[in-house]
Amino acid sequence: MNTQRIDATDPVAIPAALNVLAAGGAVAFPTDTVYGLGALAFDPAGIARLYAVKDRAQTKAIALLLGGAGDLPQVAAAVSPAAQRLAERFWPGPLTLVLPRRSELPAELSPNDTIGLRVPDHPAALALLAAAGPLAVTSANLSGGADTLDADAVLAQLGGRIELVLDGGPAPGGQPSTVVDLSEPAPRILRPGPLSEAEILAALEA
Repeated sequence: MNTQRIDATDPVAIPAALNVLAAGGAVAFPTDTVYGLGALAFDPAGIARLYAVKDRAQTKAIALLLGGAGDLPQVAAAVSPAAQRLAERFWPGPLTLVLPRRSELPAELSPNDTIGLRVPDHPAALALLAAAGPLAVTSANLSGGADTLDADAVLAQLGGRIELVLDGGPAPGGQPSTVVDLSEPAPRILRPGPLSEAEILAALEA
């Protein structure tokens, strides 16, 4: 497979990405943390491609990226006041919220009844999400490989395995997002990241 590379600001970038996604393909693109690899959120075959491309164990869940907090009802079965508060405070940004997922979402996303959700703070990612809708997104690297922070790094690991890379220059964050589980009454930080526990708790108590 020949992996195409297109500047994320090129007018043909989003239409090309939409064509790949509609055909069940995988598109790599920059976010505010690291480069992500995406497929349409409601496409089981596309999601299966993500696991195959990365050599990723299917027991590991794949999160969704959203274009904004307004997309939450499409994918979350319930949005608690705490989730709404954190979304309003930190989205777009490096925060993933784990919430109960809608039953319509493909089983391929996760063996669990929850889903990780985030709105990235990056113009290329937001432009793609605005056009495509929610995307199933995992880091654009081979399973166990280093996170990719630019298009060259993506191609070094995934070149020939995916259809398209949107080149948006270096990913500015360089660190995966903070993950907060809000599927139970008491919030839990599942993965430390750019946002500290103190920041999360302060926002919840505000």
